[in-house]
Amino acid sequence: MADPVRVRRVYDPPEGGDGTRVLVDRLWPRGVSKERAAIDVWLKDVTPSDELRSWYHQDRSGARHDTFVDRYRTELDDPAHTEAVDRLAGIVRAGGPVTLITAVKDVADSHVPVLVDHLQHVMKRT
Repeated sequence: MADPVRVRRVYDPPEGGDGTRVLVDRLWPRGVSKERAAIDVWLKDVTPSDELRSWYHQDRSGARHDTFVDRYRTELDDPAHTEAVDRLAGIVRAGGPVTLITAVKDVADSHVPVLVDHLQHVMKRT
């Protein structure tokens, strides 16, 4: 069976196999209308805090990535994020594909892989 969670950029056109499209960015993507984005759910609270996001983006060298991952994992376990993570897990459990949508240019070095990994662990625990 295919992975029930996919990741795509908001700038790519929606596809029929996307299923439920969940925006996992804190800010609405620049230059993209709601119609074009075709977002079903916007979960701002699964994203890094503004403080963490700003801190991470102050150094574009990548030297902060490992620390960012550790700090974001800690945030995902705090009460401010847990409810949104549980809601996302519920969407995945409901069946059908789920596509996490983001505007980040470099998905691999963003919060999204950390979120996907965390979601997989949450799904296994419950």
